[in-house]
Amino acid sequence: MEAAESPDGSPQRSVRVVLLALMIAMLLAMLDNMIIGTAMPTIVGELGGLEHLSWVVTAYTLATAASTPIWGKLGDMYGRKGVFLTSIVVFLIGSALSGMAQDMGQLIGFRAVQGLGAGGLMVGVMAIIGDLIPPRERGKYQGMMAGVMALAMIGGPLVGGGITDHWGWRWSFYINLPLGAVALAMLTTVLHLPKRERGAHRDPIDYLGAALLTVGITSTVLVTTWGGTEYAWDSAVIMELIAIGVASLVGFLFAETKAKAPIIPLHIFRSRNFTLMSVIGFLTGFVMFGAVLFLPLYQQSVQGASATNSGLLLLPMLLSMMAVSLVAGRITTSSGKYKIFPIIGGVLMVVGLFLLAQMDTGTSRLASGLYMAVLGAGMGFLMQVTMLVAQNSVEMKDMGVASSSTTLFRTLGSSFGVAIMGALFTSRVEDEMAARGGAAITQQSAQLDAASLAKLPEHVREAYQFAVSAGTHDAFLLGSAVAVIGFLAAFFVKEVPLKGAGPEKPEAAAPQSHGEASEKAAPRDGEASGAGTSRDGEDDAGLAAAKSV
Repeated sequence: MEAAESPDGSPQRSVRVVLLALMIAMLLAMLDNMIIGTAMPTIVGELGGLEHLSWVVTAYTLATAASTPIWGKLGDMYGRKGVFLTSIVVFLIGSALSGMAQDMGQLIGFRAVQGLGAGGLMVGVMAIIGDLIPPRERGKYQGMMAGVMALAMIGGPLVGGGITDHWGWRWSFYINLPLGAVALAMLTTVLHLPKRERGAHRDPIDYLGAALLTVGITSTVLVTTWGGTEYAWDSAVIMELIAIGVASLVGFLFAETKAKAPIIPLHIFRSRNFTLMSVIGFLTGFVMFGAVLFLPLYQQSVQGASATNSGLLLLPMLLSMMAVSLVAGRITTSSGKYKIFPIIGGVLMVVGLFLLAQMDTGTSRLASGLYMAVLGAGMGFLMQVTMLVAQNSVEMKDMGVASSSTTLFRTLGSSFGVAIMGALFTSRVEDEMAARGGAAITQQSAQLDAASLAKLPEHVREAYQFAVSAGTHDAFLLGSAVAVIGFLAAFFVKEVPLKGAGPEKPEAAAPQSHGEASEKAAPRDGEASGAGTSRDGEDDAGLAAAKSV
């Protein structure tokens, strides 16, 4: 194929097609849980098994989190295109089987298969973009990725409700099939990545590391999912899971120091920027998913909004995030600088969450929308920059594990955020209701929808609305405190200029292999060699990849 960029710097048509296909795959990964959430009551009504309902989501989440680092490593070892296409196929098989499930047990098992494929979708998208587009140019596409996220969060509940009402809940899974087929066809015919060195395959797969990491991640996610809901935080089950998780992760770290081809090479954490981006990604996931959980709850319970339009309630935050991400990406592309964005993003996240913590029963929708816009702007400055800097901090041979590790930390952050903020929220709601004589309505759940609230006596409803506003106050105040840590971490990010496409000709760059790029990437953080490489900086192989498409 021709070079990835034309003389005026605009992407060639082939790269646009590849990016479109990647965005479809990214949409599949993000849209699934949003759609399924609205279909769950109908699914339970047909299949039964209400006591196992949470496992429909938990099985998917566990499989996604556990498989994410493995997909990233396989892509580094055997080539990203084949591994990525395989993950799409696995996801589609899981989607088709989930749609055909005849009981809750089958659905849970097939959702796990679907989750295994989903673990490779986001990682594959990010790693392939890292292969195709030089670091300096990636900023142009941040708005595109933020737009896909906004589309999933806004459109997911609406699409899920419409599909379930008109076609039946099985189409909530079947809808993935045509989208996935389009992405597969486009990527198979258009995507061409540089050849990998055959020698990279000779090292054995790190089965021990993969097993220990899987057990550790599974235990961690189960603790954050079950703690305070299925089991008390101090129960024997939770304590045992914590012990298993800690032991597995410690064993994993030891195993990685001995493995010839570790699942997550520990040397990538020697880069200060990569470690900081992992921390910031974890904290961003913690805050963002907590906000996505509690903002609709507050607006439904306190402000009387309809649950049907729950996705639209997040519109101020998501539009702000998308707009800011687009502007930040353009500035990054034109200047090659990025350090200021995590700092600004950290400030806005702290301020936005603090403002959201001030909401009470009298807060207007306009005011809460403005607060959400501030938070969204902060996330817009952080969401894609974390991945950009993380990828920019490693050699090309580690692009997959860098992408998967960053994605994993963000996923774990979201699990901890939902669990800890949720526990704080529930505890405060129950305490407030007990103090006002309405504890009975929160014995089963601290969350009531608008329809259930309308049936309550006025004094009980007012007490519940006050309790919810108090609970969201505590949750968002905690989020604001956590965001302060991310703001402080951003100050230690090292500014390493991003290399642009430059004036080199495609034929001059194309012969360079990933192995050659790795051998040349010897300078210390922030030092550019004559070849234009740095460990915390960019790699000429990124340019070679972009020009070889």
